[in-house]
Amino acid sequence: MKISCIAVDDEPLALDILREYCAKVPFLNLQCTFDNALETLEYLRNNSVDLLLLDIQMEDLTGIQLLNALKTKPYVILTTAYDNYALQGFELDVADYLLKPISFERFVRGIDKVYERMLKEKTAPAIKPENHVPAAGEAQDYFFVKTETRIEKITTSEVLYVEGMGDYWRIVTTNRRIMTLMNARGIEENLHEPRFCRVHKSWFVAIDKIDFVERKHIKIRDQRIPVSDTYLKNFFDIIEKRKK
Repeated sequence: MKISCIAVDDEPLALDILREYCAKVPFLNLQCTFDNALETLEYLRNNSVDLLLLDIQMEDLTGIQLLNALKTKPYVILTTAYDNYALQGFELDVADYLLKPISFERFVRGIDKVYERMLKEKTAPAIKPENHVPAAGEAQDYFFVKTETRIEKITTSEVLYVEGMGDYWRIVTTNRRIMTLMNARGIEENLHEPRFCRVHKSWFVAIDKIDFVERKHIKIRDQRIPVSDTYLKNFFDIIEKRKK
């Protein structure tokens, strides 16, 4: 599977680095590069790509403003020297957030995330239509959370884990990440046993998404999640029941 992409950065050196990195990844096809958001916007109105490598701080139009102007968004990896846009990045459901200077190893990890998401979308089974009405006894498989700019619908069966981050919770699903201002009780009301389990004051996990458990840690995809002593017994009780 090939990934078509474009790169946008107003720094010539940064664009040179992205060109070099893209050339090293066999399945990545860099179609063109831009040094400003306005030309990029015009290009994307007439052409489609899988991935947008996007700087944030640019003249005339920022990377964030560019994304907000797009009706149809490709996968996005933000490349920036500033870490204060991380929350906005999560709200815009970007695939990754790379801080400059970007190492090739970190770049590849970001590209791999996009590759995995694209592959999963291509192989995913058909989903229920939006107007599906649960039958008697069938659990509702979605809930809504409020972000800074809108109310997002979350499909429960797609949730991998939830991580507490200060006053926010980051909900990570099979294809996106959502930041929401919600208390732990609100999370528990939507993600409860036996399908989900709280394993730490800052972590909830989907039991069926666990790859493996090693001592006091859980592995889900590329995320290593701690299990605290407070929730240890309950978690392993649930695991034991699933083994039978």
